[in-house]
Amino acid sequence: MLIRINSDNPQDEPVRRVADCLRSGGIVIYPTDTVYGMGCDINQPKALERLCRLKGISPDKANFSIICHDLSHLADFTKPIPNPVFRVLKRALPGPYTFILDASNDVPKLFQGKKRTVGIRVPDNDIVRAIVKELGHPIASTSVHDDDDELMEYYSDPEMIYEKYKDKVDLVINGGFGNLQASTVIDCTGGDFVIVREGLGDTSIIL
Repeated sequence: MLIRINSDNPQDEPVRRVADCLRSGGIVIYPTDTVYGMGCDINQPKALERLCRLKGISPDKANFSIICHDLSHLADFTKPIPNPVFRVLKRALPGPYTFILDASNDVPKLFQGKKRTVGIRVPDNDIVRAIVKELGHPIASTSVHDDDDELMEYYSDPEMIYEKYKDKVDLVINGGFGNLQASTVIDCTGGDFVIVREGLGDTSIIL
């Protein structure tokens, strides 16, 4: 199903519908501040397995990021964050960044593996943040494209995304055209900031 949500002022009713779909184990495609994302309720193991099958990866090797509404959920998924790192997170988020942090002990249980790190996203997009807020906890997320794919136009067009994925996911949100740049990925686990991937986010944020 394709549903439209206003990107400037997300309507309550469709936001609730999306959250209900996620709670029931659905997979949803949604806009972010970068490329369109695909994800599920982080507390639904069968949905996580289904998302892995859709991406063609093993659950214990899944490298999903976690989309949060704000920084209040960090303590649930990460080990204590050093003050210099937290200051950068507060400055950068919401924004087009993925921060790799040391994972708490609960993360391997969620992802059925031995993950020692976790990628945290707080996108500067009112639709997905409203959905996460309504859901009450984060979404396990990946981009609709694979890392080795060339970012073609259809990855930014929700109508074209729907045509490709309508038989594979439960909902596709039309929140307007997306971006063709991925997030900037910054590894904060080694006591320093390491740029893993330059994307839409300005890397000078760590200076």
